[in-house]
Amino acid sequence: MTDKDGDGWALCSRGHRHWGLHGAAGLLTVHHTLDCMPYVLMQKRAWWSHHGGTWGLPGGACDSHEDAVAGALREAREEAALDSELVRVCGLYVDDHGGWSFQTVIAEAEGLLDASPANGESVDMRWVSADEVPARELHPGFAESWPRIRPALSPVVVVLDMANIIGARAERGWWRDRAGAAKRLLNELVPLCERGIGEIPEGVPPLTRWFPRMVAVLEGAATRAAAPGPVTENLTVVAARGSGDDAIVEVVRDVRPWETALVVTADRGLRERVTALGAMVVGPRWLLKQL
Repeated sequence: MTDKDGDGWALCSRGHRHWGLHGAAGLLTVHHTLDCMPYVLMQKRAWWSHHGGTWGLPGGACDSHEDAVAGALREAREEAALDSELVRVCGLYVDDHGGWSFQTVIAEAEGLLDASPANGESVDMRWVSADEVPARELHPGFAESWPRIRPALSPVVVVLDMANIIGARAERGWWRDRAGAAKRLLNELVPLCERGIGEIPEGVPPLTRWFPRMVAVLEGAATRAAAPGPVTENLTVVAARGSGDDAIVEVVRDVRPWETALVVTADRGLRERVTALGAMVVGPRWLLKQL
């Protein structure tokens, strides 16, 4: 395993040649402005390169030891001087050509980050509004994937009714140690956030793998399981001061204008309250299956 051991041409089952012996990956960095418009960072390819002169994403061949996320972040650093510490990976879309695939890594940025051509493979780097993307002369592969990727640019925040999920799990004796049951569930959510979710619930734009922000709402004795605040980059704990349902409703109200909440609960009354605010709902069994 060596750096750049993925460089080279590969043939897919469709009979097309692609750059990347082990597949390729690109980084789609997205920033939402206050008017809820997503802007994506695009690369204009150098004229000498494959499909030169077209617009696409910073990206390229993955090395044998890299997964798609590592490969995409490395390529964005090499081609656009983009600081990977300033983005949060939130999704993965795989365009499978049969024996070869291009993996688009979607990442959120809190601002229009500085980016510029950092090597000879690019002649321009530019933030482009999602509505303007189709008007560009696009790389054929990106043009084919864009209609499926576009709906996934607006984030979905998963809000967890921890009391309801723990009850649905029905661990032996959980009601006697609610803090312990909540702690065990939180400990299982941490690796889930790291590896992502493969089974996307109905209503969420389909991705191959999904890395959503999660907000775990604790109430009553379970609040002793963890201090409020971030547990990982993608997992935050909220401790309800009173009703857990009321706290969940407040979390849903506080999602950013370009985000949608997905509440995990089987509580009928809570479902009605959050759907009235525009949230989606899925039952606890969906989450437990991911664990």
